[in-house]
Amino acid sequence: MEIPYTVEARPDTGLYNAKVGIWLFLASEVMLFGGLFSAFVLLRVGAEPGTWPHGWQNVTLGTINTVVLALSAITTLMAWVACKVREFGKFKFFHACTLLLALTFLCVKMVEYHEHLNHYEIKLKDGQIADGDMVENNKDADHVVIKGRYVKSEMELYDLRAQKDIPESEITIPRAQIDDMQSYGPWHNNYLALYFTLTGLHALHILGGSIVIGYLWGPGRKLWKKDPERFTNRVEVSGLFWHFVDLVWIFLFPVLYLT
Repeated sequence: MEIPYTVEARPDTGLYNAKVGIWLFLASEVMLFGGLFSAFVLLRVGAEPGTWPHGWQNVTLGTINTVVLALSAITTLMAWVACKVREFGKFKFFHACTLLLALTFLCVKMVEYHEHLNHYEIKLKDGQIADGDMVENNKDADHVVIKGRYVKSEMELYDLRAQKDIPESEITIPRAQIDDMQSYGPWHNNYLALYFTLTGLHALHILGGSIVIGYLWGPGRKLWKKDPERFTNRVEVSGLFWHFVDLVWIFLFPVLYLT
C-alpha cells in the first residue's frame, strides 16, 4: 500500500505529510523551551538583589559555539539546495560539514561542563569560603588542593563581571577545616540548574539531529536512487529541525552568557 502525499502536497494544507508533521512537532518544541525560558525569567526576577550570578560562563567558548551553529545552518541549507539541483556529491559534502560542526559544538559544550564540574565552592568552619578549580582531591589524603581564592562572603562570587583580574593561587585546604564542599553542577543553585537543563536539553537536540543527519548521509541515502524527490523532502524536514535548534541557541547565548 502506497502512502499518499509523501512527495506531492496535500490539497488541504499545501504541504506534504512530513512537512506538516515537522511543523506540528516544532510547535510542541516551542512550548517546551518556552516553559523553560519562562522559568528562567521568573526565578531571575524573584531572586534577591545581588544574588543572581553574572559572568559565570565562558563567553569565548559560547561565541565559538554560536559561530559553529551559524555555519551549520548554512551547510544544512546548502545540502538541501544541492539535492534540489540534483548534485548528490555536493549534498554529501555539505551534510558532512553539518555533521562535523554539530560534533564540534558538542565537544565544546563538554569542555564547558567540565569547567563547571571541576570548579568548587568550599565553605570552611572558620566562615571563609575558598573558590576555584580543583587540582587535587584524593579521598585518601587529608587535604584538597584548588587553584583559586578566598572570599569572606558568597556575595563576592555572584557578579564576576565587576571583578577584573581576579588573583588566583594554589590553596591547600585540610579536610578537617571543610564544612561543605560543592562543585558548580546543577545542584549548586537555581541559575546553574537552569543552565544545565536548558543547555543539556539543547545538546540532546543537537545529538538527535546529528543522528538523523548521519543516517541521511549514510544508510538513508539509498532512497536517493529510488526516489530523489522524497529523499530531498527528508533533507528539508531535517533541515527545518536543525534551524529550530540553531534558533534556540540564538536565544540561549545572550540569556546565559551575556547577561
